[in-house]
Amino acid sequence: MTIRVGVVGAGVMGAEHARILHGSISGATVTAVADPASDRAHAVAVETGAWPFNSAEELIASPFVDAVLIASHDGAHADQVAACLELRKPVLCEKPLAPTVQECQALVEQQNAIGGTPLISVGFMRRFHPAYRELKERLAEGAVGQPLMILSSHRNVKSYPDGNSASTITNSGIHEIDITAWLLDSPIASVSWHAPKSTALDKTRQDPQLLHLRTADGVLTTVDVFLNAQYGYEVRCEVLGEQGSIELSAPQLTTANRALAATRTYAADWRPVFADAYRLQSQAWIDALTSRTRSPLATAEEGLQAVRVAEALVQSMNTGGGTVAVDNNKPSGPASPDGTSGRNLSHVH
Repeated sequence: MTIRVGVVGAGVMGAEHARILHGSISGATVTAVADPASDRAHAVAVETGAWPFNSAEELIASPFVDAVLIASHDGAHADQVAACLELRKPVLCEKPLAPTVQECQALVEQQNAIGGTPLISVGFMRRFHPAYRELKERLAEGAVGQPLMILSSHRNVKSYPDGNSASTITNSGIHEIDITAWLLDSPIASVSWHAPKSTALDKTRQDPQLLHLRTADGVLTTVDVFLNAQYGYEVRCEVLGEQGSIELSAPQLTTANRALAATRTYAADWRPVFADAYRLQSQAWIDALTSRTRSPLATAEEGLQAVRVAEALVQSMNTGGGTVAVDNNKPSGPASPDGTSGRNLSHVH
């Protein structure tokens, strides 16, 4: 059985997903690619042997598409996932599932009303990264005793355009939100947001940011998110326990020793660092579809929970950095459109 996949979004991430499905995943074929920019859709379609579409709605409704992978702009996710549910088509949606708690909640309720095997999977691919998986396994084995604190970093070379301080949390920091709860098997119960002096290289947002995440088991996680770190793409994670610590190893493969110095190189973005994670995630999704079993990827409910935490962090940012409890049961009010809610924060638009 071969699953015919349509990819919505032909930007950097969508194009990468299409290439992975086309060249590295058994049991799948890319039959359609959609993007409002017809030249991008056409280029990816030519590369993967798919049909180009200008409209996500047309692609989702196509009889030649069995399942849909959504890698479009965050703001389009809710409507596109809902369209997949209406046609009972399995969908893998890149994070976040939707921009707001209300939209995520509506998708969860729509899926529940359908019943049967859940159709929504959320692309928190770090759960499939071999290093994170080993870290989780060793924590479960008690390698460092009871976890007490996690120190994490998320650093990019340069921020992408069309963002602000809130989107730093909802689009980038949301990876740490999900992986923290996943590693500890404990929901995030409260958060707070903090920031040092902001870089002068990005006037659109506060950068870097420091996120505090306290899980229900009492473990405190600190995350520095720096989207304009300049030196390279890097993700760090160290868990401090009662009997030691365990951390991700540096992803660099080589060190050059020359002229009395040792140097190492960094990736320009996330793709080479998490190439295996994306491949393993896509294969797991397709395997579940071909075997008609439940997807092992993050669920819609987990996507909803991550957005609840992100909204609490935005609330903390907009109210001076105070601690905000995460409501794990009820939808909360949406953040303001620009993510600032009137707070006069330097470099936040």
